[in-house]
Amino acid sequence: MDGVALIGIDLGKHSFHIHGQDARGKAILRKKCTRKQLITFLATFRPCTVVMEACAGAHYMARQLFAFGHEVKLINPQFVRPFVKGNKNDFIDAEAICEAASRPNMRFVTPRTEAQQILSALHRVRESLVRDRVKASNQIHAFLLEFGISLPVGPAAIKQLPSVLAEHSLPARLVSVLTHLHMHYKYLVEQIAEVEKELVRQLREDDLGQRLLVVPGIGPITASLLSAELGDGKQYGCGRDFAASLGLVPRQYSTGGRANLLGISKRGNKTLRRLLVQCARSYMQRLDKQTGVMSDWVRKMLTRKHCNVVACALANKYARTVWSLAFRHTEFRLNQAPIAA
Repeated sequence: MDGVALIGIDLGKHSFHIHGQDARGKAILRKKCTRKQLITFLATFRPCTVVMEACAGAHYMARQLFAFGHEVKLINPQFVRPFVKGNKNDFIDAEAICEAASRPNMRFVTPRTEAQQILSALHRVRESLVRDRVKASNQIHAFLLEFGISLPVGPAAIKQLPSVLAEHSLPARLVSVLTHLHMHYKYLVEQIAEVEKELVRQLREDDLGQRLLVVPGIGPITASLLSAELGDGKQYGCGRDFAASLGLVPRQYSTGGRANLLGISKRGNKTLRRLLVQCARSYMQRLDKQTGVMSDWVRKMLTRKHCNVVACALANKYARTVWSLAFRHTEFRLNQAPIAA
């Protein structure tokens, strides 16, 4: 065991498979253990490099192994898949993780802190509640339309549902169904408000999140998600890498020396990409009230490009600006020249 330089762990819910190899890549360790046995084994093992896929439980495990003195690296599962040889099983997966980590140009995922994981969990809960709210609203509209009642679009019409039910003669059972749906809708609205309050409270304790709120167009929801996903930004070489990870750069299909750039690639975190585009549209809607270098750049772009293209370009600039603020630990200045990272 003294010659082990790299350990690959295939994570599971209850069982974990370990593949260890020396500096030359020769396999010298192969072990299956439970979660408790894994912690005990690595707590007494000499410090080395431990590699895992960035999946459920990986960030928590990484923090524990850091405390034991190990160097921990996380890899996106899509980068491990090409290194799986032959039939798939857990030991082969652990070996493939080691093989992928041995590549000199491999990209790794920075382990998240507890605060980042909490913010990410709050955002996932909020997104689920918002989907349920939209579903309940659509059902109320659809059931009423079946009986010839068309409600206006928007949440204000749902709030007036009791008066609508009182004005029209509807079957008692349908009224009961709609009443329960309305109560469920109000419950979801209250829960979303509670989650957003908690996000704001978490954001007050986050240094990066407070600095992101200064950027025009970025609100607390986007700032908290950016803080949870980006961290210190050291996992990206430059701002363009972060924008590319969100799918905000052109998709390339070049061959034969001929460059062919298509629309944005739409890779990575689609929620964060959507929020950045919405921030860009919000900024453009109030462009007449905006001043500074960024507003001048947007106005110039709108004279040459469609507003949708400008919105994606501005979202790309947001991503690069946010990376610069996180990586260089600086403050946003309104009249600062556009980020060219």
